[in-house]
Amino acid sequence: MTIAPEPARPAGPSKTFIVSNLAVCSFLWGSSYLFIKLMAGDVVPWAIAACRGLLGAVTLALFVAARGQSPLPRRHELRHWLVLGTCNGWLPNVLVAYALIQLASGPAAMIQAAGPLVTALFAHFLFSEEHLSRRRLGGILVGMAGVAILIGPRLVEGGGTALSLLAMVGATLSYACANLYTRAVPPRAGDPIRLALGQQVVSGGGALLLTLTFSGWGALLALTPHWQAALALGVFATAMPVAFFMRLIRAAGPTRAAMTGYLVPVVAAVMGVLVLGETLELRQIIGGVIILAGVFFVTTAPAGAKTG
Repeated sequence: MTIAPEPARPAGPSKTFIVSNLAVCSFLWGSSYLFIKLMAGDVVPWAIAACRGLLGAVTLALFVAARGQSPLPRRHELRHWLVLGTCNGWLPNVLVAYALIQLASGPAAMIQAAGPLVTALFAHFLFSEEHLSRRRLGGILVGMAGVAILIGPRLVEGGGTALSLLAMVGATLSYACANLYTRAVPPRAGDPIRLALGQQVVSGGGALLLTLTFSGWGALLALTPHWQAALALGVFATAMPVAFFMRLIRAAGPTRAAMTGYLVPVVAAVMGVLVLGETLELRQIIGGVIILAGVFFVTTAPAGAKTG
């Protein structure tokens, strides 16, 4: 008697997919601190955020049009575009640009490294497949230890003020909320590229409104001497990683996708040393290695297993 094989269960994303997308997102997003730092002080934060969002929106709109789709929002997409454009767009972009006026790129990115911890904690309660298995919990704890070493008691060495630190904390919480919201977007409205497009349209539009309200058109003209950094920020450090990240978070869930928050500080710190002449301390190197170990444990842990 021939027994028919059981239907194959939907396969999850491969380790190669997760690791490669994490690496690309982290490198591109990590470089954003460098580009913002090159403009910080000369350009107001909301103008940097507006430039970043608008260039990202134009890049993604052209890509969507090349796919034969209209870049205009569909009715069922409007809410998602607005939420993501705020929580993952103009709000954290303005906060990060403000913080980098005072903070060095490495320490600023280190604060944002706490994002995956918030995401994983709330994802545990919101999504049944995101329960913290022992290995995933262990990876998160290892990552937390690395973050603690990186931040340390001398977090404000980059000249940061209390407001700058609070701005980075606010950006971190905003990104975490966006990660969780993206995971809950229904499949019919969850085309990663269109979500990324909508996010940048709202992000750029919101930051532009802030710029015109508080600083006027002259603030945008201040970008002219920094056009190379502005272009790199909008296209390579915004549009491209956002598209990769939306694809990653839809396939692998918010906890694993948010692990980019562990890797970005390492990239930002290294670029700060190589390009900006910032000092990379031994504890930062040690913390970065520990964080990478945490990323490995979390991204290779099976999803959906309850702790116990």
